[in-house]
Amino acid sequence: MKRNYEALIVLDLKGKEENVETLVSNIGKDFEKAGAKLEQIDQLGKRDFPYSPRHVTSGYFVKYHLNADNDALNAARAKLKLNDSVYQQYYQRS
Repeated sequence: MKRNYEALIVLDLKGKEENVETLVSNIGKDFEKAGAKLEQIDQLGKRDFPYSPRHVTSGYFVKYHLNADNDALNAARAKLKLNDSVYQQYYQRS
């Protein structure tokens, strides 16, 4: 059963040569390859963390609105866990 989800992805841009647009589109393609349908992408911008866990002082926040079933969401989550540009990921049913 497909449901609507919001995925908040925090990107670590420290030491990366790729620009933000390329990273955002590649993550969107990863969602689509896993079987999710992208409805909207909101780029929330770069924000500083109140403390620096794992020596990362800031991250670029992107919110993906998607429609997917549970298997597709788990496949996308596993794929993004291997991506070294993805610092953190949060999922919420909307």
